[in-house]
Amino acid sequence: MVLYLVILAGISFGFYLLFRYLMAYFNISGERFAPIAYLIVFGVTLACNAFIFVPVVFHIYIMMWAVNDCNCNLVLVILVASVAGALGEITGYYAGYWGKKIAHLENVPGYDRFVGWMQRYGPLGIFLVSLQPLTDIAGLLAGASKLPIWKFLLPCWPAKFLKYFFICYFGGAILSILPPLPF
Repeated sequence: MVLYLVILAGISFGFYLLFRYLMAYFNISGERFAPIAYLIVFGVTLACNAFIFVPVVFHIYIMMWAVNDCNCNLVLVILVASVAGALGEITGYYAGYWGKKIAHLENVPGYDRFVGWMQRYGPLGIFLVSLQPLTDIAGLLAGASKLPIWKFLLPCWPAKFLKYFFICYFGGAILSILPPLPF
């Protein structure tokens, strides 16, 4: 599982490098995309968070691209991305809500423990599960627990905001420490 996640992160970072290479090769500055960078961040983050079982981290590199290359405001990029991320989690919510009837999840080991945990901790549980960066399982758990959607989205959005803030802020700092790319 760890190897799978490392491979997905490597592929996503490879797309980021390819994207930067193509921009340098065709002499396209990131500032030309500044007017639509927020829209790009919103669309890519929404799509990446809509995937349920495949952790896609490409949107993180798009956020760092918008901040570093397009000179967009860090807080606005994270605000746009966190709203899109929370809305993208709705697919997981409905998969958990309707999937319980289809997949008979009661037979899955640990299912009752997770549902009980979600029902016991409710919004705090959603907040904590939404903070972890690997997969977007909060929507599945909230939907399977039959938590109302507003009780799901309300704690999911601030958790996404905090997660994206730390990843973009420190990710940008780490990228600035690395030697510059040759392109």
